[in-house]
Amino acid sequence: MIIKPRIRGFVCITAHPAGCAAHVQEWIDVVKARGAISGGPRKVLVIGASTGYGLASRITAAFGSGADTLGVFFERPSEEGRCATPGWYNSIAVTRQARAAGLYAKNINGDAFSDEIKQQALSLVRADLGQVDLVVYSLASPRRLDPRTGLVHKSVLKPVGAAYTNKTVDTDKGVVSQITIDPANDQEIADTVAVMGGQDWELWMSALSGAGLLAPGAQSVAYSYIGPDVTWPIYKNGTIGLAKNDLERAARAIDGQLKARGGRAFISVNKALVTQASSAIPVVPLYISILYRIMKQRGVHEGCIEQMQRLFASQMYAPGGPKFDEGGRVRLDDLEMQPEVQAAVAKIWPGVTTETLEAQTDIAGYRSEFLKLFGFGFGGIDYEADAEPHLELI
Repeated sequence: MIIKPRIRGFVCITAHPAGCAAHVQEWIDVVKARGAISGGPRKVLVIGASTGYGLASRITAAFGSGADTLGVFFERPSEEGRCATPGWYNSIAVTRQARAAGLYAKNINGDAFSDEIKQQALSLVRADLGQVDLVVYSLASPRRLDPRTGLVHKSVLKPVGAAYTNKTVDTDKGVVSQITIDPANDQEIADTVAVMGGQDWELWMSALSGAGLLAPGAQSVAYSYIGPDVTWPIYKNGTIGLAKNDLERAARAIDGQLKARGGRAFISVNKALVTQASSAIPVVPLYISILYRIMKQRGVHEGCIEQMQRLFASQMYAPGGPKFDEGGRVRLDDLEMQPEVQAAVAKIWPGVTTETLEAQTDIAGYRSEFLKLFGFGFGGIDYEADAEPHLELI
């Protein structure tokens, strides 16, 4: 079938398998070009391994450190007349490349919140890897079935305490408009924390530790975002921010347990990037479009793979270990949050309208990066030719 981008709301409902493979190759090339990561991980479990920061972490570990990797994710395979999700194609591509390089790479596709998938992962680690020395927790899901209670929790992206009004952009149509979002109620807050907080990370680490599958000195990292004042009502001080606070609570608890064996757990606060998750958050895509323009002009822009390579090479496995802020977090958002960068964003923000969007922001760059998430826009691929969407996970 001929596969073209079909955008619905903030998601593209098609994905190009050859394009996704090209995206994976592009990231592998970045990591290889930056050289081997001295003292990097050797056996890695990535929970949420198929897209975004999780995929970038897996690629960095494998191709920067020669690590064996086990990826856990929940992706949909192709059906008759329907493409698979990009994460499905990404995972096939990275597995092929890793195995071609002589590295172990296996995958588990299923609900990472469930006890069943945890047990599958434990069994594979025990049989194939023995122990893991790095656990990356990078899940991004809108819902969670709690295996302990049987309750289904659904997350919301809402402010807390009061309604929030600000600009947002329809990135497909290029329309800038005002949006008002009503505040979350107590149940919505609790549900969002249950989905996006730290409880499941703790369950994973407890299961691995209880089974004796964490190597001495093992590390674990999860990812977060803080951002500038303009996004705080919908992010840092909203429901997602409260969930991230719980993720930090979990990091402290896990860190205390790992320290007994010379390891550590921490949160890496990363920069704002075009991901499937960030595209769904009101206000944020407009902020990212402005931010990209400023950071590219200043020569300090990074994508997912550059962020993760820097995390591994200059923080996690650097001599002396990570450099933490006052909250015990690694700050990979340091370039984004430079005062001069944020001042430039704040200067542009009030004047952005539908008419000025193209001139004052990098909306073109945003759209390009968004389409690349789904395998579109890569040179050397004939998007007019028939593509085979039915690929088996390996």
